Amino acid sequence: MGKWCGKIGYAETVEIEPGICEEQITERKHYGDVLSGRWMRQSSDKVNSDINLSNRISIIADPFAVQKCSSMMYIEYAGSKWKILDIEIDHPRLIINLGGVYNGEQA
Repeated sequence: MGKWCGKIGYAETVEIEPGICEEQITERKHYGDVLSGRWMRQSSDKVNSDINLSNRISIIADPFAVQKCSSMMYIEYAGSKWKILDIEIDHPRLIINLGGVYNGEQA
C-alpha cells in the first residue's frame, strides 16, 4: 500500500526513588510498510463519535523491537498517536495492528 516512517512509544518501568516506580515512555524511529489503511467511526452515547483505525503496519524487526515488543504503547501515524492493539511476529518483520487514538503518557 505505502511506506511508513515514524516513532513508536515504548513504556519502561523505572525506579525514581527506592520503592517508588514510575512508567516512562521512550520513542524510537522505525521504518516499514502500511499493509492496510482503514478507519471507522464508533458510535456511542457521546456527543462526538470515536475514530478507530484498522490499519496494519509492518516494521523491520530489529533486535530492540523484538526484545521490547511487549512494551510498545503507541505508534505515530498520519499526524496522531494511535494505540497498538496487537503485534504479530513474522520474522524478519513485526506486523502491528492499530486501534483508537492514544491518550496515555507520552515521551
